[in-house]
Parts: sequence; structure tokens; C-alpha cells
Amino acid sequence: MQAVLNRPTAPQSALVQFALDMDDTPAAAREASAHERTGLALGRDYALHGITPPIAHLYPQSPLQRGWLAARGRPVRTAASPQVELWLALRTHAWARGRSFEDIQLTPHHLAQLDTTHCPITRELLGDDNRSIDRVRDDAGYAAGNLAVMSRRANRAKGSRSHAALGDMAASCAAGPITRIGGLAEAEWQRLAVLASFVTPLSHEEAAQIPLRVLPPNRLRLFNPIQALQALITRQLATPGWSARLSRLEALLPTDTLRTDFNRFLLALAPRVLAAAELQTPHEIRWALEDAWALPLVQKRWARFALQLVPEQAEALVERAAAKKLSPVHVQRHDDGTDGWALATGGYAV
Repeated sequence: MQAVLNRPTAPQSALVQFALDMDDTPAAAREASAHERTGLALGRDYALHGITPPIAHLYPQSPLQRGWLAARGRPVRTAASPQVELWLALRTHAWARGRSFEDIQLTPHHLAQLDTTHCPITRELLGDDNRSIDRVRDDAGYAAGNLAVMSRRANRAKGSRSHAALGDMAASCAAGPITRIGGLAEAEWQRLAVLASFVTPLSHEEAAQIPLRVLPPNRLRLFNPIQALQALITRQLATPGWSARLSRLEALLPTDTLRTDFNRFLLALAPRVLAAAELQTPHEIRWALEDAWALPLVQKRWARFALQLVPEQAEALVERAAAKKLSPVHVQRHDDGTDGWALATGGYAV
């Protein structure tokens, strides 16, 4: 019911509206904290998918247990898939640690698209006993675009280190005399540093001089346009027809100087990959592309080309290449790439 009251004392009467709807929310739910409400909703989802929550949360005071018990008698929606089980486990992990979990885009379907056969950092085969999901940017929550699947060993070593701190670890291994720190060698620390750089806003000059020692995992958001262009060009060599596609991409460049330097860069990159032409599996081809960036000549020629561009040009090239179907992977632009990342609270739930 709404009541509209005029105030005759004002020089010009103004309408004031009051919403007098009945509030049938139980008092206990109204007074629950955000943490409790999240736990209740999480317990309900366990019940609706026919899954028993982890025993660590099945104690009388647990909001998760209360939500599970309250909904346990309802019909089960569908038999839970492995992706749904992972989704519930990740939400529970985030909730127990007070971390933010963005649940609009971060769905079981999204998590399924993150899966990979090998760790992008250590390159070890992943199984149920060593697979983990990492928040690439530690000052953000669990959100679409900030997650990558990697081995537990790499995840533990990475910890809460930033892009800069991970680069320092790689430099320490390179300087010796200790060549492995935290169980990782220099190349593995370099891959972690590059991975973190993708979701770290950097100056164009800095981003243009980072060798692509690891290709961006699926669905990771790239904040620096020049790295998006770098990854798009490198991925071309992983699928047949790359020469024709790169020729069409070259035609999009605005000057002869840029086209010349682009070709010089490709002449440094392509032979290393062509030498591994007998490779058949996707992960081996991916590793060959990444390892080609270890060559100083490849990085030198890339930097010469990339530093002639500005971020807006790099972004436009990626978008035009995607529009002309020159990209072997799906490209999606996000105007607010950190929506739902909880950066204001350091990745913690409010």
C-alpha cells in the first residue's frame, strides 16, 4: 500500500511517497549479518543440488548447516555435475575465509571453461590431487576474469605475491647461487610474474617489454592492450593458416615502418615454432610458443614494434582483428573489467 501526502505548508506542494508494504521476512533473517546470509544461501544450494556440505561446517551454529537443513526436504534440482561441485566448494572456501565471491558471472559453466590438462606454470599434468584455482590478483576476490587453474605447488609458491614481487623471485633465481626458491625454478617464477602482469594495470612502456613466457589462460582478463595484441599474434602460430591471417593483420598497421618491424618480429618468432612442427598436442604447441619468447631477439624485436604503438592503437588492432575473424580465440571486450572484483576491500567480503 502507498500513501501520498501533500505538505500544504511548503510554498509549492511536493509529493512524498511512503511504501508501507508488509514485511514478512523472519526476524532472524532480517537481523542476520551478510556473512550469515551468504552461509544460509550456500547451505540451501548444497541441499538443492543433493550434496552434503563439508563436515567442517556441519555444526549447530553454522549458518551453512542451517540453510542446508532448511532446504533439505525440497526436491533436488538436478544431479550435481563436477562443475557444480567445484562451484559449491569454491564458494564455501571463499565464504569461510571472508573472501568476496562474485556469483553473477562466476557460474559452474564459467569454471568449466577454466579447466586445463597441465599447469601453465610448472607444466605438470593436473589431476584431482594437485589441481587448484588461484586468484591471480590477490587483492581481488573470486570473480570472473581473475581466476586461473594451476597446480597446488605453483599456487602455494605464488601466495599473495604481486606481479613485481614475482618478478623479484625470478630475478633471485637467475642471480644464484640458489636456483630454486619455494620449489620453483627461474622459468616458473617468470611465468607466474607474466601471469600476474595480465591483471595488473601497467604503463604501456612496461607492458610492451614483458616477454610472453606464458600465454593467458582461458577467460583471464587482460588489462594492458599491448599484451592482448601480443597474445593474439602469438596464438596465431598455433593453428593452420596463420601466415595468411598475420598478413591480413599486417595490412591493418598504419605505417610502412610498423609493417617492416612487425615482419622482422615474425621472422624471429616463427622459426622457433616451425622447428617444433611435429608437435601435435595443444599443450606442447603452447609451450613451444611460450619458449620462443625466451629468445632475446624475439623480445627485442617485439619491443621495437610495440613501443611505436599507443594503448589505443593496440586495443583497436585487437578489436579489428576480432571483427575480421583473424583471431583463433574468442575476444571479448569488458568496459569495466574489475566489476565484482571487490578491489575496494582488498578482495574481502563486506
